[in-house]
Amino acid sequence: MRLRLGCELSYDFSVPTPMIVMLNVHFSQFGNFERPDYLTTTPAVPITSYRDSFGNWCNRVVAPAGPFRLRTDGIIHYDGFSDPVGLDAIQHPVEDLPSDTLVFLLGSRYCETDLLMQEAWRLFGHTNPGWGRVQAICDFVHNHITFGYNHSRATRTAFEAFNEGVGVCRDFTHLAVTLCRCMNIPTRYCTGYISDVGLPPPYATMDFAAWMEVYLGGRWWTFDPRNNDVRFGRILVAYGRDAADVPLTHTFGSNLLSDFKVWIDEIPA
Repeated sequence: MRLRLGCELSYDFSVPTPMIVMLNVHFSQFGNFERPDYLTTTPAVPITSYRDSFGNWCNRVVAPAGPFRLRTDGIIHYDGFSDPVGLDAIQHPVEDLPSDTLVFLLGSRYCETDLLMQEAWRLFGHTNPGWGRVQAICDFVHNHITFGYNHSRATRTAFEAFNEGVGVCRDFTHLAVTLCRCMNIPTRYCTGYISDVGLPPPYATMDFAAWMEVYLGGRWWTFDPRNNDVRFGRILVAYGRDAADVPLTHTFGSNLLSDFKVWIDEIPA
């Protein structure tokens, strides 16, 4: 299938302000683009790019004073399959894990493994290691947190989401990531697009989404504790330890976000 995807973020700045922008689809998908989702700005400003320590594509700009718009818009080919499922995927002993997965066992800004370790083992210590354990964690988080945009708070951590029982997709993901890490399963936080392909209408307003990838059976697998089902047309933008590693924009100064649009739509054959 062919998917058109992109976003548009409009800001107002009182003074020229540096920004780091992480809005482009992950480099692992670049070969699937029919039309790349290049970043453009209005007014036009110089853009320099780099890869962060996780390989995510980042852009640096200095936004001028006044109205400023960031935009991406691309067409990508998607294989049409849903998120892969591996019910027999095993959990590796920590001593057998590849070294580059170990960072995803550690606590991080929004994922306080030290505060949830005892509770994680109480809740999931009896489950079978592997796919079933991760699914049990996703089932718990999906049922434990009540979703609502009115519950959004940028500073909420996994421990706070556990105690408050409310949040948005990043809170579902932070809590599930933390519980998996407590159970010695390498888990990374992901952000990107999830399409409505295969879902019945009416469709909610499109937004960027958060999910997680866990390392089982020698590879990374997608789990989505917010939706808690497989989806078609899931396109990765970036991954890291938690949301602090993958903000859509990081602004080094005060600003007003005046408009925000996201789209990912199937293009009819």
